[in-house]
Amino acid sequence: MTEQIIPPVSMTLDETDPDVFAAELGEEFRRFGFAVISDHGIDQKVIDEALDRAKAFFDLPVETKLKYHVDGGAGQRGYTAFGREAAKGAKQIDLKEFWHVGRDLPPGHPHAGTMRENLSPEEIEDWHAVKRLYDALDKLGIRLLRAVARDLDLDEHFFDDSVKDGNSILRLLHYPAQESAVPEGSIRAAAHEDINTITLLLGAEEAGLQVIDRRSGDWIDINPPPGCLVINVGDMLQRITNNVLPSTTHRVVNPSPERQKYPRYSVPFFLHFRPDYEIKTLASCVSEDNPDQYPEPITAQEYLLQRLREIRLL
Repeated sequence: MTEQIIPPVSMTLDETDPDVFAAELGEEFRRFGFAVISDHGIDQKVIDEALDRAKAFFDLPVETKLKYHVDGGAGQRGYTAFGREAAKGAKQIDLKEFWHVGRDLPPGHPHAGTMRENLSPEEIEDWHAVKRLYDALDKLGIRLLRAVARDLDLDEHFFDDSVKDGNSILRLLHYPAQESAVPEGSIRAAAHEDINTITLLLGAEEAGLQVIDRRSGDWIDINPPPGCLVINVGDMLQRITNNVLPSTTHRVVNPSPERQKYPRYSVPFFLHFRPDYEIKTLASCVSEDNPDQYPEPITAQEYLLQRLREIRLL
């Protein structure tokens, strides 16, 4: 185990020297599949208000929370109970519960049949605070994808249309305190990769997040400085870039004995392509040394459903 060695990249560089910002972001993505961003510009009040609503919801009785579970919904909206999700290939359950918020679509939108309507727990006042954070992360995600495009020598707006009306999800995530015995072999989140395009993560200050250093094979603790955002490459971006940008294995381990009485909260935003977008290998990411590893295109929705089955949500 090694200490966190991913230096923060300041978002202010995106304004003062966007090519340098793109290169630094790309370098961290290539080595770790992760990056740490400082000065991200999201109002701390917006973050705190959404997190307060999440904590209030998770404090509700289980029977109340279960009112917001959507049968057959693959966990894409509303509440998913503790112990429901497992990492791909894992035998043990993850020790977490979560709530999903998606994009609001106007009536008659072409993707309305694919992307379900959001739920709002009537027990929590001003639940719209969560949607305000969704919108802020959605805008930031587009800026970050423009930097990714520049790093790949693409037009910086290359990904704009691919994520317009994308099936992006904000996850309010609660890992309960572990003051009693936990199931043998289970940790808060077993080793996995994310399904989506990129993930923007807030609330990683409480210890536990670890990522594999692709060069050494060591697990690295990710403990970002206060106010920073953790970003990682998802499987969809890995696929379209032919593994040039890797979706790296990560996990959330159980707390140390002195921290077992404390719950852990985090707020990942899973930025997705729109459902009908065809994930097809970029020609610029294919070479003699790196032949096309994904010769068959697949739509984002087909890929999502495939992966949801693997993690037991569908």
